[in-house]
Amino acid sequence: MITKLGEKFTHLFLKYMPNAFVFAILLTIITGVGAFIWLDVSPLKIIQSWYNGFFDLLEFGMQIVLIIITGFSIALSPTIKKGIDKLTVFINSPKQVYFLVVMIGSLLSLISFGWIVITCVLARELALRVKGINYPFLIACVYISFGNWVSGLSSSIPLLLNTEKNYLIETGILTDVIPTSYTLGSPLNMAMIVLFIVVAPLFMVLLVPKKKTGKELNDLLETTEKTKTISIKAEALSLKLPYKSVSDILNNSSFLQLIIVIMGLTYIIFHFSTKGFNLNFNIMIFIFLIVGMFLHRTPMRFVIAMKRSCSNISGIIFQYPFYAGIMGIMLYTGLGAKLGELLASFATIDSYPFYAYITGAIVNFAIPSAGGEFAVVGPSIINAVKEIGAGLPQEEINAMISRASLSVAYGESLSNLLQPFYLLLVFPIMGKGIKIQARDVMGYLVLPFLLFFVIQVMMVTWIPLS
Repeated sequence: MITKLGEKFTHLFLKYMPNAFVFAILLTIITGVGAFIWLDVSPLKIIQSWYNGFFDLLEFGMQIVLIIITGFSIALSPTIKKGIDKLTVFINSPKQVYFLVVMIGSLLSLISFGWIVITCVLARELALRVKGINYPFLIACVYISFGNWVSGLSSSIPLLLNTEKNYLIETGILTDVIPTSYTLGSPLNMAMIVLFIVVAPLFMVLLVPKKKTGKELNDLLETTEKTKTISIKAEALSLKLPYKSVSDILNNSSFLQLIIVIMGLTYIIFHFSTKGFNLNFNIMIFIFLIVGMFLHRTPMRFVIAMKRSCSNISGIIFQYPFYAGIMGIMLYTGLGAKLGELLASFATIDSYPFYAYITGAIVNFAIPSAGGEFAVVGPSIINAVKEIGAGLPQEEINAMISRASLSVAYGESLSNLLQPFYLLLVFPIMGKGIKIQARDVMGYLVLPFLLFFVIQVMMVTWIPLS
């Protein structure tokens, strides 16, 4: 019954879910109309706000591109391929693959949401080796595992609350930092981690669709991809001149590349020894870059690996600015703050986690960035919580703010299952060489969304923070 229901949702998404870019266009129009009707903002002001936000995610978009291509280049190395070959000796059935991908992906996402790239690589390689895998469903497994990032080391909202002189303190909304022991180290967050690492893999195995014919990766691959079997090493050798030359010696020098690898490794050690386990986007990209250079040994092999990694990133490059434009409308017209105030106005001492969770889930469709979203709605929610908790000890108010902030984060993360934005991280790797769209995947995520929505609402409402 569960499987049939999942297949029904998949059919509905295939019929009605537009391309991810069309989805972004529709969200832009809906957000603009909402600002015009609700706040009586002039059309010109809305368009100005859209433009002002249009380029706000350029740095983030470039970081995402580099995360994907450097991570993918590592996957193309002979060392990684040999490791995955050994893994398939033990993992040889589709259900084992689905379970493993969700569990490993959930663990990796605790380190950083950028590590979904590694999950993508693992899943794709397993799909090439294990017969009977429904590939669109496997992509859904990768995508759901990504949701655990909000409980991990790169969770932006808890890290913001614990940052000295953050904008909430500078504007007087908070008086001091809130330690991560209130948020990431809380029993609530530990329970959320268990939900993704244990419950999510088991539930996805229950949802495995029966239809496999025509859904395997080898069936979906275009003919040109199937015939492209030349290794990176062989391609590098084929580019050599028929006679000895200085240029070929430099292009294929492992010594030159080793110097850069040593320099990079030196900085990585320095970074972690002086800053602790500070794993931000930039250092993660740098680590991927240095590891990729080490595994590919020569400049020419690394160049070829990066060229192959860059072949499917167009979606990120042109769609991120449109989502930044939506964020601009929400931010610069005051629509996001107004929505946060409205939902917070309904909150009571018992219901505020629920409304914070709903706020996070709804606003995420327009601002698919936890940090960006919290900048818009966070102040309204925190002020509402402070009013509700007026007269309580500061420690209890901090606990309430932590619960509300975590609720926003969890709601934001879960609604990604209905929002194709972050599939842009997945498709450059898992969609390489095949014709696949968001509508082929999103239907498999409806039932996990509904189940996790009910569970998470109960968790944020009743599980104690200490």
